[in-house]
Amino acid sequence: MEIRFSGKRALVTGAGKGIGRGIAIALAKYGASVTAVTRSQADLDSLKAEIPSVETICLDVLDWDKTNELLSPLSAFDLLVNSAGVCRGESCLEVSTKEYEDIMMINHRAVLQITKIVAKKMIERGQGGSIVNISSVASLQGIKNLPVYSSTKGALDSYTKVAALEFAQHKIRVNCVNPTVVLTPLAKKFWNQSETRDSMLARIPLGRFLEVEDVVNPVLFLLSDKSAMINGITLPIDGGALAALV
Repeated sequence: MEIRFSGKRALVTGAGKGIGRGIAIALAKYGASVTAVTRSQADLDSLKAEIPSVETICLDVLDWDKTNELLSPLSAFDLLVNSAGVCRGESCLEVSTKEYEDIMMINHRAVLQITKIVAKKMIERGQGGSIVNISSVASLQGIKNLPVYSSTKGALDSYTKVAALEFAQHKIRVNCVNPTVVLTPLAKKFWNQSETRDSMLARIPLGRFLEVEDVVNPVLFLLSDKSAMINGITLPIDGGALAALV
């Protein structure tokens, strides 16, 4: 099954590192014109060096006004991937106002804002589109010490369903993927030293954490016309972890 995005314009947030970067590179490889958004200019320069065709925007999506300023003037996109996100660990007894606001604003509010900007242009153009949100298995099963992060991803799952219903009349599909631990360079450092590594691995019947491409490939499928009748889903990418719950 060949997937191509020739003639498609794609916006990818969180494109500087990890999952977002992998998605941006793959979309460009398969023919899309990609606009990459992240808050680190160094990451954007590195991405541009690797994929010269990629357009880049340095933006911290935590900033509502700057997000409107930089993204609203852009021409219509066919594809949107909301990959920008942050994860910080704390127990339910340690939650602070700042931690809550930062994580919620980036993981949830920014998705609502950017999707609104992009979807309006999609609707005006009248040719439909596909949107994929990067959620987490943390929205589907309890994981200790992630109360705020898990809450933001649960909210993102719910938003995905609502947006899918509202945008369907415009032929715009909205889905999300819910990966377990993904071994990005940063995650490798954490999980190789984490005391919870073995217990987390024990939850996954296939016996390993995810590589970035394990998330990229399902996202490409959901963005493509090969998934033309898939709308409003939350897709676990977890090696069978949820199937093992009793």
